Amino acid sequence: MEHSRLQKVLFGVCLALCAVPWIGTATALIMGMVFSLVLGNPWPRKSAHFSKIILQLSVVGLGFGLGLGEVIRTGRDSVVYTLVGISCTLVLGYLLGRLFGTDGTTSALISFGTAICGGSAIAAMAPVLKAKNDETAVALATVFTLNSVALLLFPLVGHLLRLDQGLFGTWAGLAIHDTSSVVGSASVYGAQALRVATTVKLTRAVWIAPVVLGTALIMKSDQKARVPLFIVGFVLAAAIRTTMPQYGQLWNGLAAVAKQCLVVTLFLVGAGLSREVLRNVGMRPLLQGVTLWLLVSGLTLLALEYIGMV
Repeated sequence: MEHSRLQKVLFGVCLALCAVPWIGTATALIMGMVFSLVLGNPWPRKSAHFSKIILQLSVVGLGFGLGLGEVIRTGRDSVVYTLVGISCTLVLGYLLGRLFGTDGTTSALISFGTAICGGSAIAAMAPVLKAKNDETAVALATVFTLNSVALLLFPLVGHLLRLDQGLFGTWAGLAIHDTSSVVGSASVYGAQALRVATTVKLTRAVWIAPVVLGTALIMKSDQKARVPLFIVGFVLAAAIRTTMPQYGQLWNGLAAVAKQCLVVTLFLVGAGLSREVLRNVGMRPLLQGVTLWLLVSGLTLLALEYIGMV
């Protein structure tokens, strides 16, 4: 009983610390992971639920820091990369799944999660593929583990290769699975990287709906798909800033609050990496997920660098 009470108090203290400006995204993620693996998350379901809500509200808030023209321009410039990237990732994922002998449904879920939007894509696709709970859990655990690695690894690689913020933001938006890790790694890299990465990522996430719908039609499933509302909110926030620039100080304040909310989100995301999650990641799905992610990340960066040189 005393351990449980202390565990909850310490969890609350860590959460409160993440709400103050001197705690960054990488620190929050590591803090959450260490807390969960050492002490255990006292509220795993609630923290997972609230992390999604806070993330979505944060993404909407980030829209207040951007002009609508910038959002449209960045989204338009990245749409070709997005379409090519999604198509190539799904093909590579299928081939790697066959190579490593991963269960067909699990392989498809990992591929969709890598191609589009991590856990959101997996959750949307699972009913269409009639995935069992354990298949969905393995795919989510695989993608979630790689997300945690990406948030810490991408900024290091970006600095090592001396990528400019625009290039890094595009790369992160195209190559990292979940929105939380995209905005987390980009916010560490810089303000411009965050703006670009968020817009590119949300452009990519819009494709959840058509890909799920297309798969449902092929498989004759009645599953429906919709564009996530937080993406609509992000665009509306940018539109409000553009049409009412006289309140720029207010919009900047909302964007700043949203950035700090992302820190809280990443603590909750890190706290979701439990021992049970790690046990759920089998060797074959993990090999497929890691190989696919490394190929997609490397080829995406090479393509962006090549286009930039031409």
